[in-house]
Amino acid sequence: MFALRSFLDAGIRATQASDYPPGEFIPMMALQSEVTRTDTKGNIWGPKQKITLEEAIRVGTINGAYASYEENLKSSIETGKLADLVVLGRDPFKENPSTLVTIPVERTMADGRWTFES
Repeated sequence: MFALRSFLDAGIRATQASDYPPGEFIPMMALQSEVTRTDTKGNIWGPKQKITLEEAIRVGTINGAYASYEENLKSSIETGKLADLVVLGRDPFKENPSTLVTIPVERTMADGRWTFES
């Protein structure tokens, strides 16, 4: 897995990637592995590279948009930007980091329209 802690500490706007070494790219698992440095089988990958949940969310949103030169179009909920968002079934900040992957996605919105509802 990527050296996220080192990247962020060096001031690099690290992003998530779909070439995800621990297995199939599942967004909530990606978030969990960035915070815990474990894969889907519980293997630990570079524990010194753990980042905080807040940093992991930034990596997957604002930094991703920055990397594709779309930070003025998406990445945060602001007037004039695409309304792309996810509604989770539980608050990830109140969750044990090792269970983030179990948080259900209740709804997703893309460009201001609901595209998925559980």
